[in-house]
Amino acid sequence: MDELLKYFPSLTDNQRRQFMLMDEVYRDWNAKINVISRKDIDNLYPHHVLHSLALAQILRFKPGTHVMDLGTGGGFPGIPLAVMFPDAQFHLVDSIGKKIRVCNEVVAALGLTNVTTAHSRVEEEKGRFHFVVSRAVMPLPDLVKLVRKNIDREQFNALPNGILCLKGGDLQAETAPFRNKCEVTPLTTIFPDNDYFTTKSAVYVAI
Repeated sequence: MDELLKYFPSLTDNQRRQFMLMDEVYRDWNAKINVISRKDIDNLYPHHVLHSLALAQILRFKPGTHVMDLGTGGGFPGIPLAVMFPDAQFHLVDSIGKKIRVCNEVVAALGLTNVTTAHSRVEEEKGRFHFVVSRAVMPLPDLVKLVRKNIDREQFNALPNGILCLKGGDLQAETAPFRNKCEVTPLTTIFPDNDYFTTKSAVYVAI
């Protein structure tokens, strides 16, 4: 939590309360339904919350922005982003029902009113969103192909509508087809004091 406050010092009292509560809620639910590896639950803030919030440093979602978190798992990056941007709307989608159950419980415990969830596959999702976020769910070309139908045409954020995803490793092959519409940001430029982010990047693709 201290590392979170170091990078995001201007959190409101309610945001601080919600982020602090995450530790207790995720520990409780992770003991029942494993959405974070047992050995990694002690690294909830740097490896999951802070990692998710790298996207908040790429783009500050304006009020009224609709965001889909595809393959949300236990709610990352969607739930931390929903806390950070209470005036944006987040829709968390996962094909595994027990993961969506954990998301629903976390959302309720944190008192988030800007989050909806769906136990479904992205092929079935008919909603329109300004942005799709994800954390390493599939190769970028596959992701773009699946969510193109879900990207809204209405534009009002600082970046054109598209995809913001968190990826690891060498991304040259994945990003090559989108050379003119793609920006890769190494997370070490956002969180320079944490070795965990050495091989990780945020990828933005305009659609």
